[in-house]
Amino acid sequence: MTDDWKRRLERARDNLIREGDPVAWVSERDAVERAVRYPSLAVRGALFGVAACREGVWRMVSPLRDGTPQGSRDSLHSMLWFRAKDDTEDRGERRELLAAVSVLERERIDEIEVLGERFRIVRGDELARCGDDGLEPPRPTDVEPLERSWEMGSPRTPSPDRGFVLDPAREAGPMAEAMRLGLRGFSYSGRRYPADVRAGSERAVRTHPEIVVMPTTFGVAEKTGETWNPQGSFMATPHDARAHLYVALTELWPLIYELEDEQRKRYARAAEEFRALGRANELTAEGRLFRIFRIERMVRFGPDGPEGPRTSDVDDSEPMKMHPTMDEDGTIHYGE
Repeated sequence: MTDDWKRRLERARDNLIREGDPVAWVSERDAVERAVRYPSLAVRGALFGVAACREGVWRMVSPLRDGTPQGSRDSLHSMLWFRAKDDTEDRGERRELLAAVSVLERERIDEIEVLGERFRIVRGDELARCGDDGLEPPRPTDVEPLERSWEMGSPRTPSPDRGFVLDPAREAGPMAEAMRLGLRGFSYSGRRYPADVRAGSERAVRTHPEIVVMPTTFGVAEKTGETWNPQGSFMATPHDARAHLYVALTELWPLIYELEDEQRKRYARAAEEFRALGRANELTAEGRLFRIFRIERMVRFGPDGPEGPRTSDVDDSEPMKMHPTMDEDGTIHYGE
């Protein structure tokens, strides 16, 4: 362990003692207990989002959730198009925004500067803690929404990524610092990863040695044999993940899978029992076991900022025109 990391861990410990925040102490205790109970980290794979840099500060402007770099390029494409449409009356600004949109319609680029701001497609990794009983469920100290709705179409908690500052020097509690220290040397290993994936991962340890730990998110996983398989996207809070599972059982899956009436009723009964418990993290329906689980995410950081896509990352879609043509006056020309 380097002296720098020793000092960071010591500062984290000293800050915890000095501030005497009871919530921080309880959160730290939970983190220690969970690290013992769920000592391993399972890697699901790469995630991508969009970050912007202004005056040397990198912030996320699109959540780290896309499965491919092109998915995030498309997010940036739309973001700039709508900014040209809705957020400026200046013809010069709109012209520059639309020029960037034009590039993103044709090219796979991972960085572009627009109106003095650098936008970059950012790469991260999705991880989950594991123990003898499977994936780590939410902790008692994880934040829940003040108003908890279960209904389909009701507002969900916004992604904690938007506006999140990517700062590897940000100090956290001792367990968070210890996790960040442990992840510095993390790379893909094992024969299940192709050679180019392993090589790219090992290279990133050298080129982007610092770690930014992203806000925790939550998802739904189903146990199949000895394996837990994530179902759908992840959510900002444990309750949002629970509500996602509830809606899937009562509204979505019966339609998607064209379930028979009796099976629909059994799923609905299981969902209502789950809802009545309020903060349950497991549900069994039709012999299927589901669990709400915690998702950790990390972004590597180097001298020039957050890591972008690697050449070994899967990127199986092409750029395309996504919106109607707009001129510098803001007039939209449909059909062009």
